[in-house]
Amino acid sequence: MEGHVPLSEDVDWNRRLNDVLPVTASRNAKWYYSTFHNVTAIVSAGVLGLPTAMADLTWGPGTVLLILSWVITLFTLWQMVEMHEMFPGRRFDRYHELGQEAFGKRLGRWIVIPQQLLVQVSVDIVYMVAGGQALKNIYMLNCHGCSSKNVGSDDIAEKQYESASLWILIYGSVHLLLVHLPNLNSIAALSLAAAIMSVSYSTIAWAIPVNKGHHQPQDYHLPYYGEISPAPGPEPPATANAHPAHQVLSIFNALGVIAFAYAGHNVVLEIQATLPSTPERPSKIAMWRGVVWAYVIVAACYFPVAIICYWAYGNQLAAYSNILQFQGTLRDNYKGILTAANVMLIIHILGSYQIYAMPVFDMLETALAKKWLLPPTLKLRLITRTTYVGFTMFVATIFPFFKALLGFFGGFAFAPTTYFLPCCIWLIVWKPKRFSMSWTINWICIILGVLLMFTATIGGCWALVNEWNSYQFRRFWKWQDCPGVNSAQHCTAPTPAPH
Repeated sequence: MEGHVPLSEDVDWNRRLNDVLPVTASRNAKWYYSTFHNVTAIVSAGVLGLPTAMADLTWGPGTVLLILSWVITLFTLWQMVEMHEMFPGRRFDRYHELGQEAFGKRLGRWIVIPQQLLVQVSVDIVYMVAGGQALKNIYMLNCHGCSSKNVGSDDIAEKQYESASLWILIYGSVHLLLVHLPNLNSIAALSLAAAIMSVSYSTIAWAIPVNKGHHQPQDYHLPYYGEISPAPGPEPPATANAHPAHQVLSIFNALGVIAFAYAGHNVVLEIQATLPSTPERPSKIAMWRGVVWAYVIVAACYFPVAIICYWAYGNQLAAYSNILQFQGTLRDNYKGILTAANVMLIIHILGSYQIYAMPVFDMLETALAKKWLLPPTLKLRLITRTTYVGFTMFVATIFPFFKALLGFFGGFAFAPTTYFLPCCIWLIVWKPKRFSMSWTINWICIILGVLLMFTATIGGCWALVNEWNSYQFRRFWKWQDCPGVNSAQHCTAPTPAPH
């Protein structure tokens, strides 16, 4: 029919659709909402992997990379905040909308959407693993008679992932309820609680070694890695059968662990979209204020955890997925406080999962409404969001490898969208003069980000393969970490056989 406008291009219809989508349904957020949303998004469970990354990188490189990542990601986050409203009267509420402005409608969609979806889905998969491990840690900490080694070491052969998948299923079932909160502003209270919990368990992680002190000399040399031994022994097999190539690959994986810790860029535009904006006071003013406070809190969490824990425990941390698992071996003295820390971790990632899931729900519900003309009703929300939780839960049960997932996703997914894609968009949109300060800084970030992407992805792939070789999927349904007993009995771990 002549003059017919497709429904998906109708201005009024799109306006009504935006009024119900998770990202744009509410624009009355306060500036401090952006602070705790960003803290919840950035201070992820990845902070617990930073001490193990320090063990793989050692003092000099580890400290430099932590500081450099903090500076670069703050710079690229500022770029995104600025570009949210770079044209008067127009807001880029989603990362892919900004990419389409820079690369063109079709190319921008294909460059940004797969990367952003990969980041958000991978974060939620890792959070499923972290939540399951935290539940398992709580159980093991309070299981009378359990060997302390079963709590911490990821490298005790055939013990590392027993029952982990079942704990992931228990943890993931909570999200089947939480994901049906309609939009970002509706989870403000949960996000605030999550931000407080992230600071709290990070503080506990470094307060324990400060309280314990540095009573014995620690080894700060590079740890050695080899093939994971199929038989348990008195030492973690990760230090056995040393091979220089494995040492290099573990360094590459550690780069990805650090990259994973700075992930807020993938939801920053969606967070800024919830803030009100006027010509006199654009949203970037309130957003940047919230971001600065968030990054101060990020520094207060990341640097003490990474530096103090490495100072206290040395390179023995390299055999563990995260610092709370290692500290689980100290449970006789810190059982109560470590149990509380794992509870805080669970509360934090319950909120952080929602922060990263909301843009995914926004994309899914937009696509279903525009392409299949499905009304964005409660029924559609129930189907799409429940399916999403089921998918992330399933993948997490198949690959419950926390540290390896951090390294792989940190390089393959996080490095592009966090370290250099904002710089590429900035160069295309603003076109700074060649060899000017802005041009030079952006190209330095791009080069470093590309190197990080390739090296961390290689290291993460190696770590995943290495972990998978020690993982026996047939133990998926095994409830106890102690063989030969039922769930009602106390468990006692068998004595490790000598080499």
